[in-house]
Amino acid sequence: MSLAERDPDALEKEIERTRDALARTIDTIADRVSPAKVTERVVTQVRREAAQIDPVVAGVGVTILFVGIVALVVWRRRR
Repeated sequence: MSLAERDPDALEKEIERTRDALARTIDTIADRVSPAKVTERVVTQVRREAAQIDPVVAGVGVTILFVGIVALVVWRRRR
């Protein structure tokens, strides 16, 4: 059946359904690329992964980082 032969009311309903679907798709895409939403997802992921880190391992890592920074500062002052 061609478009000309279809019921105008049915065409209007189909167009409205298509518009609604397109609007939802655009909203979904906008939500995915929104800087605030991207930041929120990254922060959530980092928090989730940080919660799984063993506190002893984290403490050792922070200690090594601190010692490295102190060594760098001392080395630069002596130059």
